[in-house]
Amino acid sequence: MNDLSYPEQGASATGALPDGYNHLRHRALVGHGRAALEVAGAALLGWRMHRLAGVRIDAGAERAGPGLAVHCAIGLGPLRAGAPNRVLATVDGPDRYGFTYGTRHGHLARGEETFAVELCPDGSVWFTVAAFSRPVARYARLVGPLLPLAQRAFARRCGRVLAAIAADAA
Repeated sequence: MNDLSYPEQGASATGALPDGYNHLRHRALVGHGRAALEVAGAALLGWRMHRLAGVRIDAGAERAGPGLAVHCAIGLGPLRAGAPNRVLATVDGPDRYGFTYGTRHGHLARGEETFAVELCPDGSVWFTVAAFSRPVARYARLVGPLLPLAQRAFARRCGRVLAAIAADAA
């Protein structure tokens, strides 16, 4: 089923972010060693990172998987915006875990995000986000420059959440 709201599907996973969108690239150290990778990867693929970062997730599955419809609710208290997405692809080890999801029609923006954790040769574990998006909903366009700032703040929060999860496992 292809109900995605943009044509450049899969671009955030390649690193070649398309023109005409706001771009986000974020990288954060979350820990060291295989144990840190495993717990961070499980938290990422199992929606725990998103939930602990303040996003309500209704995915219909406990783990990200290709084709899975995901409804995210972003905001504070009753002031939450619904964000329908679909998982395009996942990576499930052994040295990298992550997923890419794209916006479906009805999302306040158009674009995609790839979230990943990776074990580097030196034993460090890094969290990365690559995303491209642009506002679609009228109210989202009105707040224009604030959306990329909010997206960057969310990426930083996700990195801190994963670092805390990895530290607890150590």
